[in-house]
Amino acid sequence: MDHSELDISAIVPVGARRDDLRALLDEYATSLAVAGASFEIIVVLDGPLGGLSDQLGELLPDRHWLRVIELARDFGEAAALTAGFDAARGRKVLTLPAYYQVDPAELPKIIAAGETTDMAVAVRWPRKGSGFETLRRNAFHGFLSVITGQRYRDLGCGVRFMKREVVEEIPLYSERHRFYPALARSRGFEVSEVELAQSPKVDFKGRYRLREYLHRVLDIMTLFFLVRFTKKPLRFFGTVGFVVGALGVLFLAVLIVQRLFFGVGLADRPALLLSSLMVVLGVQIFALGLIGELIIFTHARELKEYAVRRVIGSEAAESDSRHT
Repeated sequence: MDHSELDISAIVPVGARRDDLRALLDEYATSLAVAGASFEIIVVLDGPLGGLSDQLGELLPDRHWLRVIELARDFGEAAALTAGFDAARGRKVLTLPAYYQVDPAELPKIIAAGETTDMAVAVRWPRKGSGFETLRRNAFHGFLSVITGQRYRDLGCGVRFMKREVVEEIPLYSERHRFYPALARSRGFEVSEVELAQSPKVDFKGRYRLREYLHRVLDIMTLFFLVRFTKKPLRFFGTVGFVVGALGVLFLAVLIVQRLFFGVGLADRPALLLSSLMVVLGVQIFALGLIGELIIFTHARELKEYAVRRVIGSEAAESDSRHT
């Protein structure tokens, strides 16, 4: 089917956490119908999940809008979303969680907002939760804002509505789906936030383990490089290498002055070993950035630093496409 034949492809990745999918999918479908758009809902099962595909298969005869994709094993939510994107036939893509986050009746709001932007992301408001959850959420978004320079209020919400060009240009892997809006904005897409009422059926009482907090911090640091230094690695590694190496040289100079003019011996001085290691480490870090620059230069013809929103006064304007 040609992409223009459907308005919206809604992707629902399903993993270990899920609510009653029969009821949830019907609510999603009802809300999308109210929005007045032609749509399909693609449920992507991240692995067999105890025969859930057979249960969903029983719903297919009465729900022409439903499609089910079952992955061979659990590859993760990013892979499940990618599989859904590849199978999507709509002009625009809507991602939805397999459990209650926002009130499904609110979906027409984000669809309407998505008509004037490249990506609209939902913000659950008013947000329910404990004081600790609020503190944790604010700390996460504050840290992300400092690292990337982008401000968001609810990146944990999986309700996002975007143009097909977004999913075609930004590959997902690992846990990068959590930062999809930040990646889209870094590529020149316009991203806006839309307040949607939180579902009254939210009953998640889970707690995150320390390892998961560490993973989020590492993911944010990875995002920092992807957003700011993907095409100029020497700026980061060169700066760090220069600072470390310069400190090492300074310490060595102090030790040499002490030896030549004050008679202080160099033997059995840990400072000598430390300063020497700093010089070597600084050179290595700088060299790492230089190698990255050489790789970028080698593939420069394959990379584009710009994004075209539209072309006016040409047949190409009809496509209203982007190139990166």
